[in-house]
Amino acid sequence: MLTSVLTAVVVAYGALVGVMYFAQRSLMYYPADHMASPAESGVPELSAVSVASADGPALTSWYSKPVGDAGILIYFQGNAGNISDRGSKVRPYIDAGLGILLAGYRGYGGNSGEPTESGLYADAESVLGFLRDQGIGPDRWVLYGESLGTGVAVEMAVRLAGNGTPARAVVLEAPFTSMGDAAAGHYPYLPARVLVRDRYDSISKIKNIGTKLLVFHGDKDRVVPMALGQELFEAANEPKIFHHFANAGHGDLYDYGAAIEVLNFLRR
Repeated sequence: MLTSVLTAVVVAYGALVGVMYFAQRSLMYYPADHMASPAESGVPELSAVSVASADGPALTSWYSKPVGDAGILIYFQGNAGNISDRGSKVRPYIDAGLGILLAGYRGYGGNSGEPTESGLYADAESVLGFLRDQGIGPDRWVLYGESLGTGVAVEMAVRLAGNGTPARAVVLEAPFTSMGDAAAGHYPYLPARVLVRDRYDSISKIKNIGTKLLVFHGDKDRVVPMALGQELFEAANEPKIFHHFANAGHGDLYDYGAAIEVLNFLRR
């Protein structure tokens, strides 16, 4: 009887692992199809632009030119919703004269395709190519990553530095060391680090971004614990700044003054 019970437990656990492995992307990405207009999102200065991704699908992003020789903030969103949800977050940067590019992802906001790590990297490359076509080079780019988007921002920064054209700065909001580490915290009963297919392994890359870095995090974050953001920050080279927001969680950092910290960092 004991052998039968153990066998049943092993089979059930194996089935759970299998389900989690094959369903993991539905647990990682939460895209919303419906997009409000830029005006409805509080950013009428932005215009929708269609950019062909490196591997095929045309993606809608939102764009506004910087004022004069100001920089441009390239915003890589987190795993939920779409770019139309981020209007209030980029509003302070528009008011400060920065250009904005809210980067569209495949599978989000009505864009075709399915999100994957390699796919989001291809999408990011396409919007950077769009900026080059506009005559705006990497020395004016602020690569901004939000949560899952921090993995995209770090990867793009490393590629730019490797090409000898580093970005002006990198800003990471509530980042993680790797998706495996983040998943292990949520699923301690599973071998999450082994199972994860889209790894976003920022901890192995952060030393190679080749530019100044701002990391900020809420100390009550239950989605991505601040300890992961701190660990990523510690692995980075100078110049770098870490700011923690007391009592802030994962999605409310702008209620605690995040935009002020980002603008102060960029002015410095």
